[in-house]
Amino acid sequence: MSASEKAVPTDLELVHRAQAGDVDAFGALVDRNRRAVFRAALAAVRSPDEADEVAQETFVTAFEKLRHFRGEAAFRTWLLAIAWRKAIDRRKGITRWLQRLAPAPPMDEDEEWDVTERLPAGDRSQEDALITADLQRKVRKLIATLPPKLRDALLLAGSGEYSYEQIAAMLKIPVGTLKWRVSEARRVLKQKLAAAGYERG
Repeated sequence: MSASEKAVPTDLELVHRAQAGDVDAFGALVDRNRRAVFRAALAAVRSPDEADEVAQETFVTAFEKLRHFRGEAAFRTWLLAIAWRKAIDRRKGITRWLQRLAPAPPMDEDEEWDVTERLPAGDRSQEDALITADLQRKVRKLIATLPPKLRDALLLAGSGEYSYEQIAAMLKIPVGTLKWRVSEARRVLKQKLAAAGYERG
């Protein structure tokens, strides 16, 4: 290990410094984990603005509860669990509000959380490109119709951001249950796609 690598503190070292009152150490933790927290929140609330607010709330709560962190899990896992709880609470509130005012908004405009596999551009014809785009829109709409437990598992796993252990901690379920939910979500999507005439999906 080089001297520069040794000089980079681990999350746990930063936590210990922050617990001792080093605000800059907590700031470093925020910088390291901001993207992961934001994307976890986005998977739940589906709105970048709402996800940003969830992320801010998450870091405030983490700072307030930091003295209780004992290192039983990785700091990021602990942080993501806080983010997910806050995102789900916010999603419930948003859902209740929307139900009072208007039908649920369409979910197909959010390109960032498209978990479908994109085909390489290569030498595809314009027709092939249109078919692929149509399929992706269809998949996003179908994902939105999945039961929340299956949808959340699939979106988090499909993001490529988190390990199964981290996702399981966020959702508070065993890893085996998470793997089943992801598998079941994919199975249901394939059935729905086949029923819609996308046999190749």
